[in-house]
Formats: sequence, C-alpha cells, structure tokens
Amino acid sequence: MRVYFRDQFIEGIKENNLAMLVSRKVFDNFLLEKARETGIEIHTKEKVLDLIEKEDCVEVRTTYNTYLGRFVLISEGSGGVLKYKVRSRDTKIEYELGLVSEIPDDDEIINNRFPGTINIHFGIAQGGYGWIFPHAGYYSAGIAGTAQYLEHPKKILLDFLEENGLSGDFPVRSHIIPTGGIKRKILNSRLLLSGDAAGFVDAFTGEGISYAIRSGQLAAETIADLVMYSQKLSSLKAYESACRLEFGNYLASSLKLKKILHRFPETSFKLAVSNGEILEKYLDEVITNRNHKDYVRWLLLNFCLTEPVSRIKSLTLEGNDKD
Repeated sequence: MRVYFRDQFIEGIKENNLAMLVSRKVFDNFLLEKARETGIEIHTKEKVLDLIEKEDCVEVRTTYNTYLGRFVLISEGSGGVLKYKVRSRDTKIEYELGLVSEIPDDDEIINNRFPGTINIHFGIAQGGYGWIFPHAGYYSAGIAGTAQYLEHPKKILLDFLEENGLSGDFPVRSHIIPTGGIKRKILNSRLLLSGDAAGFVDAFTGEGISYAIRSGQLAAETIADLVMYSQKLSSLKAYESACRLEFGNYLASSLKLKKILHRFPETSFKLAVSNGEILEKYLDEVITNRNHKDYVRWLLLNFCLTEPVSRIKSLTLEGNDKD
C-alpha cells in the first residue's frame, strides 16, 4: 500500500495479502451463477417499478408482471430509489460521489509500475481521496469525495489522471457512495435493506462489498427464522440488531476516523506520510483486523497530546457511550 499527500508518499508492506482486486462484472456474474445453482428463480432485464406493503404481503410491480411476496430484501445498491420506501434520502453531507475510469495498458507495464501495490492519494478531493489500482490489462483510477464539496468532480478526476500520466479519452463512470456509520432506518414491517441501500459502507475507504454480502446473509437468516418458527413480524428487528452487533461499531468508528483526519487535512495527512508508524498501525488494526475503533483511540492518544486527556476521551466516545 502506497499513500500519497501532495509530493510526499509512504509505503507499507505486509507479508499477508492486504486486499483482493476484482472486476465487478466478473464478480457479480459469479454471484449470480452461484445463486442460479441453488435452483432459485431469477428474472433479468425486468425492472422493479414499485413496491406496495400490504397487511400480509408485499406487492412487487415490474415492467412485465406483478408478484406477491411475504418479504422483500432491497439490495439495489446506492443508485436505486426503492430503498426510499424504507428510509429517507441522504443529504449531500451524508454521501460521497465517486468517479472512476478504467485505463487499458500492457500487463508488463502495469506490473512494473505498480507491482501488487494499491495507491491512495489524499488531498485530491475534500472528504475523500484518489486511487490507482492495478488490474489485469488495465488500471482502475478514480476519485471520491463528499458530495457537498465536489462542485466539478469530473475536472478533479481528469486533473488527477493527467498528473499521474494516465490522461486520455477514457469512459468515466460515476457512483453514489453512502457514508457508513450514520444511523439509518433499514427495515419496515416486510421490507429490509442490505448493502449500499442500507448505507453499510466504510466511511473512510468507501469499501462496501463485504458488508453487502454479510448483511444479505443476515437478512436471509432472519427471514428464514421468522418463517420456519412462525415468529411475529416484530422479530425482524433481530436483523437490525445482528448488523449492529457484527459491524455497526466498526462503521461508526470509520466515520469518526474520517471526520478526524479530514477536519485538519494539512496536519493529518502530512503527519501520515511522514510517520511510518501511522500507516503500519493502520494496516495492522484496520486492514488486517478490521478494527477502526482501537485505531482511532491510538491516534487520539498518540498524536493529539496537546488536548487534555478528558477531551480526548470525549472525542472517542462522542455519540455512543458504548463505542
């Protein structure tokens, strides 16, 4: 992992793999085929137009048909509108805009330039970062930042690509990335949200695939228990509790880390690229052990020593006395 801030950078290397980079087209199709192997009924090219909750079912209206289901799990990602049947819309401070381009190149050139290294550039977009990830046959390069502050996101991306020798006429895709760690409503009586639709995203890195998969599993397990054991509808609240228990504190801590570092970007990121211990600790605590909470405490105690200890504790515990 190589982390940049302006003209400085620092590199961290671990013996174990830190991440796996995958093409979403390949990965998403793999998941679809695994679902198909179970014998589940799959309908493609059929857009869901509306969901209507009734006393004993949910009516699902599509471009071709109307279906009735006892429960509906909405896993539409961040770009759909069905999730607003359950929760309110995010404000511009509660989500990020991400722009990404895939830039083809020879594998030999890619491997020589970025040999198994993910590259993160801070100071590119307020509340976010830029990235260059090596893939087989192409680079994935993009920027993400808080929507409220990105007035000209495409220009920021194009300038970032040019500065890193990747300029050219390449297609650009844009994405909405909900900020994780914000308490959102994720279920109604018969509707459940998972993944990006529920806002289950690491607020600092923007990673959400693992939470999408796990929240989908937890939702399915909760519904299965309700049906098999003839439980009351209110038992669906167990889904919300399970998500909070398994990764809720982690997402809340990722939001705190983002706020701390981006509140004073000049100080924070200059310090980060000049002190190898900060990156090393991040790779150990967050990437390897997925523990933002301990990392935030460590940062506050070791690099905010000008603050009284009582103030440091209040910053760490703010908003949740269990966190």
